[in-house]
Parts: sequence; structure tokens; C-alpha cells
Amino acid sequence: MITIRPVSDLRNKFPEIEETVLGSNSPVFLTKNGYGTMVLMSLEQYSALTDTVERKLDEADAYAASTSVRLSKDEVFDKVRNRINGQAKL
Repeated sequence: MITIRPVSDLRNKFPEIEETVLGSNSPVFLTKNGYGTMVLMSLEQYSALTDTVERKLDEADAYAASTSVRLSKDEVFDKVRNRINGQAKL
């Protein structure tokens, strides 16, 4: 279930919000004046979101260091679009 709280609860009810984030292992969405302003999540949740991206960036850096092949931004985006559309593999 999505948890939405006013940002003032971060100051006034931090232990309760912390328990929600850590206990349910789901993020808490904070609002200010009725509009979304930020999302709180545990370090575990954040790592789950970013670890794969970080690993792939490290692989790309290693590959770039091992080859002299360079692609233009248009070539890169064309390859990505084709892969997303299922037309070709990178």
C-alpha cells in the first residue's frame, strides 16, 4: 500500500515514518501543500534500485577503456531505440 504523508510529519513524527519505511520495506511519499515533494526509502531499497545501474555503468567504463571504438550519440540512441522496440540487439 502506498503511504503518503505531509512533509511536516518528517519533523513531528519521524519515528513513525521511520518504522513505516523500515518495517514495510516500502517508500513513504511526502507532500507539501498537497503536492508531492520527495520520497523516503531505506538504504536497502535505494541499493536495490541503483546497484544494477551502477554495475552496468562500471561495465560500460571498462569496455570503453578496452576499445578505441566510439559511437556518436545518434548511433547510441538508435541502438537503444531498436533494442527497446525489439528490432535488434546491442
